[in-house]
Amino acid sequence: MQANLIIDSITRHIQLSATEQEHFLSLLKPKTFKRKQLLLQEGQVCKQSTFVIKGCLRGFTVDHNGLEHVLSFAPVGWWIADMYSLLAQKPGILNIETQDETDVLLLSKTDQEKLYLDIPQFERFFRVITENSLVSAQQRLMDSLSLTAEERYHNFCRRYPTLIYTLPKKQIASYIGVTPEFFSRMQHKLVMKDKK
Repeated sequence: MQANLIIDSITRHIQLSATEQEHFLSLLKPKTFKRKQLLLQEGQVCKQSTFVIKGCLRGFTVDHNGLEHVLSFAPVGWWIADMYSLLAQKPGILNIETQDETDVLLLSKTDQEKLYLDIPQFERFFRVITENSLVSAQQRLMDSLSLTAEERYHNFCRRYPTLIYTLPKKQIASYIGVTPEFFSRMQHKLVMKDKK
């Protein structure tokens, strides 16, 4: 199951022989994290990419007032890392935490670079992943500047359809950039609109 999920994710972008798949899988480290466990903390250097097999991860920052700002979620089948820290190998600003008990596959930066030499197609795969991450971050920035809270919520629902009913409302509120109170009122209004 674990192997199938990650291989399916990769073969959407590149083709691998059975030997190449085996070699790639041999570099991954499976790990289980408890609920609310930090995989990465602000100020640490990100040394690996994480692929989610079961559960969900959340990427967030904490401002000087202690408020959390959710930047991303990684449900099953998604990759997550502090991209700046991973690429620059400098201390990052992202915290990555589990939502519940979560099974992941870890790929170290060292092994990722080894993959580029051993199986050059992986350079394309990780370029696509990095480009998608950049496009997503830019889109989030543009959305926060130009869309209403309701439109940002609809975008969240499109991006994370499996998470709408499983995440705490305060985390969804943080992701779309509103207070939990505003989010509750907005959701109530949307439900009433749907009933008409």
